[in-house]
Amino acid sequence: MAQLSPFHLAIPVHNLAECRDFYTNTLNFEEGRSSDHWVDYNFFGHQLVIHYKPKTEEDAHTNLVDGKDVPVPHFGVVLEWDTFSEFADLLKSKGIAFIIEPYIRFEGQVGEQATMFFKDPAGNALEFKAFKDMGQLFAK
Repeated sequence: MAQLSPFHLAIPVHNLAECRDFYTNTLNFEEGRSSDHWVDYNFFGHQLVIHYKPKTEEDAHTNLVDGKDVPVPHFGVVLEWDTFSEFADLLKSKGIAFIIEPYIRFEGQVGEQATMFFKDPAGNALEFKAFKDMGQLFAK
């Protein structure tokens, strides 16, 4: 399998200062370039940019997965197993309100993975996951 390249993701936020504080001080992401309307972050080796956009009222949507309401849309990244555990512990210590608490899916099966969901202050849903065996990332 070819090595994956870093990706770039830009997301809208209606409260740049509050989200900047969240991504910098709660998630501990390293800030890169910024302006009055956007901020770059090191998102586990990928580029995440929060962009100011006025707030709109949209209906929240979820899909049922493992009996849990998974928010749609959402974004995130696949972490190494130990990194996921450390990050989950950090989030718990900072009082993150999880949509879905960290848990293990498919335990002992092909595709065993840890996952968790929460929202940023602008309402963007984030998922972080890790595979016990990263070689099973796309296994059926």
